Amino acid sequence: MSRKVVISKTAERKLEKLFEYLIKEWSLKVKKDFVDKLDSSIEIIKNQPEIFPESKKGKSLRKCVVTKQTTIYYRYNSKRINIVTLFDTRQDPNKLDKEL
Repeated sequence: MSRKVVISKTAERKLEKLFEYLIKEWSLKVKKDFVDKLDSSIEIIKNQPEIFPESKKGKSLRKCVVTKQTTIYYRYNSKRINIVTLFDTRQDPNKLDKEL
């Protein structure tokens, strides 16, 4: 069963900043490669949301590691996948608590 994916404003903002960073500091190809990994991860989440581990950060919150620097935090029910935030693992982990 495929669910509808809803991206929070916070996740949207962080994704835009990440795209800008990848293009500015790396290249368009690096951004494209990341988008491919992100799309693949979201496709897996849509079809098998329970496959990724529960996070200790919040109730019914799961996490999907897209790259070693980027993790998606999401919740799901029978109809929707709610992407709560994207987190850069190089940041202070306490920042994540504020976003959840």
